[in-house]
Amino acid sequence: MNDLAHPAATLPAEFDGFSLHIDPQRERADIVLSRPPLNVINMGQRDQLRIVFEALDVDDRVRVIVLRSEGEHFSSGGDIRGFLEASPEHVSKLAWNVAAPTRCGKPVIAAARGYCFGVGFELSLACDFRLVTPTTLYALPEQKLGQIPGSGGSARLQKMVGITRTKDIVMRSRRISGTQAADWGVATECVPDAELETATDALVNELRSFSPLAQRTAKKLLNDTEDSPLSIAIELEGHCYSRLRSSEDFREGVEAFHAKRRPNFTGK
Repeated sequence: MNDLAHPAATLPAEFDGFSLHIDPQRERADIVLSRPPLNVINMGQRDQLRIVFEALDVDDRVRVIVLRSEGEHFSSGGDIRGFLEASPEHVSKLAWNVAAPTRCGKPVIAAARGYCFGVGFELSLACDFRLVTPTTLYALPEQKLGQIPGSGGSARLQKMVGITRTKDIVMRSRRISGTQAADWGVATECVPDAELETATDALVNELRSFSPLAQRTAKKLLNDTEDSPLSIAIELEGHCYSRLRSSEDFREGVEAFHAKRRPNFTGK
């Protein structure tokens, strides 16, 4: 499916290694990695994924984006030979492409079972929510290739779990299970393998129930203040709170609360 309009780039006629499914009634878009059996992500695919995230960000039909895969593995990582063939200019853009879920103003869920290695893990780390199962294995195996993670993997992971655990994962190319990832705070939730799709649906529906304006504001605030001193973060939070108080969604939320009814948020 390709009926998106991107404000700055021409979308390809066909997607390379993934598919896109938009359900306007459920206000949901699914980006599905689909290069069996291991869903290897090549260089061109990274560019396309970035463009699709940017297009979905301005698509009024979509409230929540899900990144998932076909088959038993999310992704075994990138196309190794592609790194040898790519130009330095192209390689320098890899982190920007992988960060597309973070820049997207809408909530992005990564739902992964099986292998989630290399750039697959880095893409997941760039999402807002990570749902895993006991079969999920996270890893950054670049040390085995004489390399290091190059698309934000080690940096994002260190923010989540600290330097000691990040060194253990990166410098030893250690694999961590979905259960351990949830215990460490890398994954949002670990659910039984057969319940991954149900848990994803439930999270999508939950996120859709909130004000889209408040969701975008919260995501940007949290991203922007991740490295800020506490005083600056509190100051920015106050400004965002103040702006939201003049929104129609805030008025609707207050009125619905007092009327004991479900709010009808419009994102204004």
